[in-house]
Amino acid sequence: MAPAESTNDAPAGDSEPSLSELREQVEEKYDFESFGPAEMDEMDREEWEAAFDTETWITGEKLLDRLEADLRQRVADRDVFARIEREDDRLLAYSDESYAVVYGDGSVEGEGTVRRDVEPSVALCSMDSYDVPDPPRGDVLPDPDEVEEGDGELGNVMIQLLSIAQLLGGVVLLGYGFLGNGIAFVAGLFLLGIGLFLLVVVANARLSEAFRADAYRTRLRQMGAEGDERPAFVPDDDAELAAGSVRQPEPNQDGDRPRERASTDDTVVGDTDAE
Repeated sequence: MAPAESTNDAPAGDSEPSLSELREQVEEKYDFESFGPAEMDEMDREEWEAAFDTETWITGEKLLDRLEADLRQRVADRDVFARIEREDDRLLAYSDESYAVVYGDGSVEGEGTVRRDVEPSVALCSMDSYDVPDPPRGDVLPDPDEVEEGDGELGNVMIQLLSIAQLLGGVVLLGYGFLGNGIAFVAGLFLLGIGLFLLVVVANARLSEAFRADAYRTRLRQMGAEGDERPAFVPDDDAELAAGSVRQPEPNQDGDRPRERASTDDTVVGDTDAE
């Protein structure tokens, strides 16, 4: 009887890629300069372990220092809307509707948009290969009373001047049209229509900028940008978190509540398949 074929001989093409090969694939697939929540959700556990070497992760006070600098820069760039506060053993980031608390071991507690924005920075700042930007000096969030209604006023003025020129040209052509020139009359109506349309565009742009600025001022005041007060849902200390006296997170789109703590020791931050 012929000997049975060995089941250990697998085709060469079916062998799993090595760690270095998988790491090269991950580096080609993801842009770590713009790494964010969407990329974290897309990565599976194998890609995460290939990209981030857990044995070389930065932790402790150094991690919190790097994270504070990175988040302050992201807030200054308007990539994240949050107030950043450093405490002895943790870093607190919060807005008017959500918050995140980061500890030296890389674990994250919190809820909402701020937590989703902070988690990618925690992962990146724990990597020694990631260059943390120099943090900006002073307050990175403006005072509510200093918020302007937009930086596009020059463009609005230029469009307004153009619309006035169109209206004046339309009036002149209408005058020629009333003298018997039919083409001038039609052209005058056309220029009047363009001028009125541009005026409406300018008015709408200024109104939108005013609404956005007012909404931004309101959010800054609600998160305590004018003083040292925090929103009521932000925990003051770990005891308050353990007691559950802060507001519970809102259900996500799937109807489930987000996890209260995602530790880098046993759970990949942002890995929804880990559970």
